[in-house]
Amino acid sequence: MKINTFEIIDWMVCVMGFKKLIKLAIVFLWFGEVFGQTGCTDPLANNYDSEAMQNDGSCTYDTTILIPESSVSLDESMRETSGLIYWMSSLWTHNDSADSNLYQINPTNGSLLSSVPLNSVENIDWEDIAQDDSYVYLGDFGNNLHGNRTDLRIIRIEKASLGRKLPQLDFINFSYSDQIDFTSQEVNNTDYDCEALIVYDDAIFLFTKEWVSHRTKLYKLPKTPGTYVAQLEDSYDVQGMITGAEVHEHTIVLSGYNDLVMPFLYLLYDFNGEDFFGGNKRKLELSLFLHQVEGIATSNGLNYYITNEQVAILGIDPQLHSLDLTPYLENSTLGLESPNVKTNVEIVPNPGTSKVEVLGLENNYPITFQIVDMMGQVLQKESWNYNNPLLIFPN
Repeated sequence: MKINTFEIIDWMVCVMGFKKLIKLAIVFLWFGEVFGQTGCTDPLANNYDSEAMQNDGSCTYDTTILIPESSVSLDESMRETSGLIYWMSSLWTHNDSADSNLYQINPTNGSLLSSVPLNSVENIDWEDIAQDDSYVYLGDFGNNLHGNRTDLRIIRIEKASLGRKLPQLDFINFSYSDQIDFTSQEVNNTDYDCEALIVYDDAIFLFTKEWVSHRTKLYKLPKTPGTYVAQLEDSYDVQGMITGAEVHEHTIVLSGYNDLVMPFLYLLYDFNGEDFFGGNKRKLELSLFLHQVEGIATSNGLNYYITNEQVAILGIDPQLHSLDLTPYLENSTLGLESPNVKTNVEIVPNPGTSKVEVLGLENNYPITFQIVDMMGQVLQKESWNYNNPLLIFPN
């Protein structure tokens, strides 16, 4: 685990070439590896280890059933609501077939605020929607009909144009790196269906909906227009089918349901880098039996929204549900912070003239130091090996 800490020490020095004293700051950066005890780092888990420094993904939890804070019906026009994002203080959703509109809805009461047609594209099987600062990403990658689509794509929509209701589109086409058999399958009998994506850093990540194995695979591809092979990164046994995904900072929440249509959420947090399944994996069941949960979005990382599509035969309307995940996420370790490096560093002489020595360095890792003036300009940057005394000769 990389750490990256610093200490700033004021130093009054008369630098050669200057006719007056100037105040400088020396910034020390320690770089190294920290190897501590591994274990479960989540205080909410059954097997929490207070001495664990690194999360090994072993946390276990009691079965938890989550009851929505509220549930409201959606307009009939959104009966096949599939993906969901929170943007411009509104929720945005779409249907999963035969409708090329994006719908803006009120997050409080579910009322329809507006619709924006994407007239230039066909909705083959739109399954999820995600966003970054500049774009909305619409996943046309549903593949449950026969499992052999060769036209999988993500529609990228410029946010500024969407706000003007004149959407500008481009496309990210892809295939799966490990799919070599494109034989037509029976309906809902493939592991190459997908209904969930997130945008994380500079890439798109897909979570598959696996009708056969009830696992999910994680694929990665660029978020810029082009044609790509989505690379298989990892997989996890979710014991169900993933239908949506949301990311907020370093927390990912997946939505889905099992064969009995018992919906659930999977909370993924306290992971390193892109190792999404390497940290905590907490499953929350939802008290929405027979509700086919689809989209998921959050306004702040603690309050979430999910939608379910209409199931007319059971009298279930398309609905919007609000969930409070504060008890599960507020006090969790969302990202391991770098520990402070304790030092008793002293610069002598201080004030100095042409040379100073840094005392009290007890760190066993290489150090990079910078000399920065009070305007923030870096005047000098060098490295130091702890085997030798640290003498600084200002340039």
